[in-house]
Amino acid sequence: MELAKAEKQFFNKKKYINCRGELINIASPSVMGIINITPDSFYRHSRYNSSNDVIKRVESILEEGGLMVDIGAFSTRPGAKNITPEEETDRVLPILKLLRKTFPELIISVDTFRSDIARKVVEEGADIINDISGGEMDQNMFNVIGELKVPYVLTHIQGTPQTMQQTPYYDDVVADVSLWFAKKIDQLRIKGVSDIIIDPGFGFGKSIEHNYELLHNLDQLALFDLPILVGLSRKSMIYKVLGGSAETSLNGTTVLNTLALTKGASVLRVHDVKEASECIKLVSHSA
Repeated sequence: MELAKAEKQFFNKKKYINCRGELINIASPSVMGIINITPDSFYRHSRYNSSNDVIKRVESILEEGGLMVDIGAFSTRPGAKNITPEEETDRVLPILKLLRKTFPELIISVDTFRSDIARKVVEEGADIINDISGGEMDQNMFNVIGELKVPYVLTHIQGTPQTMQQTPYYDDVVADVSLWFAKKIDQLRIKGVSDIIIDPGFGFGKSIEHNYELLHNLDQLALFDLPILVGLSRKSMIYKVLGGSAETSLNGTTVLNTLALTKGASVLRVHDVKEASECIKLVSHSA
């Protein structure tokens, strides 16, 4: 009885992020819908290349229960092609401006590891910066986030998108990732960053075994008392176990999202918003 009570209290733990002066309550888990404006993201159905398609995608995300969107103009799949800052900027800014004008109240996250681009997109109305490198690929990122005073998704990675899956190694993946978070969070606090969301970085410099060990022990990250974002959607850690491909991994995604929710996930970053929203409703109802 006491264990069940503790689990319920943990699942409903109050957490807020400040987006453009408005406190956004993510005490209950929420969904972040993925919008990739790239030609080479690993899941082809997440790629959107026209303004009309992007608007329809956002409308669908909102109708299906999504709270926020995450725009990515640089593919971070393993071995992805490196593109210039100019190309990334040319991709993301027009879409960001369009969405800010069309959906004034929409919570928009931009997926970038470049501090100059982070500054530009926040000036154009982005609410959140989602940095898959945790400040590792641009040493000025923490300074810029501290100046901008926007929520920051701190993602653990080992290596870069070009190298991260070659030889990932940890003495103890849960302990090593936790220590990394402790150091990075301290650095961000020193820079004046108050709204931090942590992401263990499933698939970013981890073997299949590392990914499942992290998922099994996700609740250990509760010690930081910060919202936890998980990005498990259609990743290879699913279809390398079950067989198939990203296209056939929706059911596996739902299973892993369910496990993540029971271990304290606050935000599900997904391609399939309706299924993730239903997952949250069912897990919340049973908590």
